[in-house]
Amino acid sequence: YNIHDNLEKRHEFRIQTIDDDDSLNDDEKLEAIRILNKRNDYDKIISEKNLSNWKSGNNDIDNLIQKCQSETIGPNKVIEWIPYENLANIEYLTKGGISEIYSADWIDGHYNEWDSKEQKLKRNGNEKVIVKRLENVKNANRDWFEEAKSHLTISNKWADLRNYLQKYHNQLIWKKIVKIVVDIIDTLLRIHNEKAIHRDLHSGNILYLQDYDCWYISDFGFCGPADKPLGSIYGNLPYIAPEVMNGKEYTFASDIYSIGMLMWEISSGQPPFSNYENDYDLVFKIINGMRPKVVKGTPLEYKNLMVQCWNADPLKRPDINTLYDIIIKLNKSILNESNDNKKSKDVQYLTVPSTLQPGLKTSLKTNNDVTSRVFTSKVYQFENLPEPKDVEE
Repeated sequence: YNIHDNLEKRHEFRIQTIDDDDSLNDDEKLEAIRILNKRNDYDKIISEKNLSNWKSGNNDIDNLIQKCQSETIGPNKVIEWIPYENLANIEYLTKGGISEIYSADWIDGHYNEWDSKEQKLKRNGNEKVIVKRLENVKNANRDWFEEAKSHLTISNKWADLRNYLQKYHNQLIWKKIVKIVVDIIDTLLRIHNEKAIHRDLHSGNILYLQDYDCWYISDFGFCGPADKPLGSIYGNLPYIAPEVMNGKEYTFASDIYSIGMLMWEISSGQPPFSNYENDYDLVFKIINGMRPKVVKGTPLEYKNLMVQCWNADPLKRPDINTLYDIIIKLNKSILNESNDNKKSKDVQYLTVPSTLQPGLKTSLKTNNDVTSRVFTSKVYQFENLPEPKDVEE
């Protein structure tokens, strides 16, 4: 007889082991049992058979959701099929590169906890959610679904970095700017440690989690629409690494290039190359070494790291671990110096950066054509491009 053949038997065995342990006092035993009970609740959720009693009408979608369910770690992390009739008050918000975004009321709400007495999952009740309507999913191939399975974390709704910078950049000091970059790099570190590549990093995909005062990366985007032509690339053009424009595959290093562009955008308050059309002319200039002009007053350490990230040669860009170590040291240095009024360097970290085009922020808010061009990821296809050149200082 093997006690590990049954979840409940295994749990009872563990509880008994703790109870028989004379090295623990009563309080320690209670705390250990509390932790085990919580772990057991998770085990029940993972093995809960009722989660599979539904059909979406698409076998690939069913398999994707069931894969996510099998790897859930808690009640509010369960991925499930939500019938359309369970959504109310659906309102259009905006359009992204391959999707339309809506708000809605989820009538039942997500699973909130395991009810040990009733032996079932309990729902949270009516809650506000963000809904994404994907285009051309009916043409999705198997690769699209396989990639989706590697992205089990679905992003929630909060303010994105792009809108935040439009509203508050003139209030940001360098200490806050570096803190935002630290949060973004910390999240990318987690993504790269999972052997995943984001492929579409831009400020519209950086979200703010208000409860924890931190920024994180969202929306893997599945590398573009399901019917993306072979040989094409998908992304927000100013953030795409030059080697990817030239037909190479996305890599960890191409994500690092996007970080360089994000660092510039956070320091300037403006999307990179916003005064250019997203076309072959811009691609040719980037391939030949054009980069945004570094904002006046940018701390030297910040500038050097940013320039390393957007180097034309992917082998000369720092990897995510090196990048993380450098930005953490820079952040500590800034905190120490800004807290020491006797140091002359304080001024640069407590000063609002100088923006390059003061009128641009207003135009981005009011000009829909500019906003769509600058803010949207889409499919591109370029041919006969030269090899990327190093950045010219």
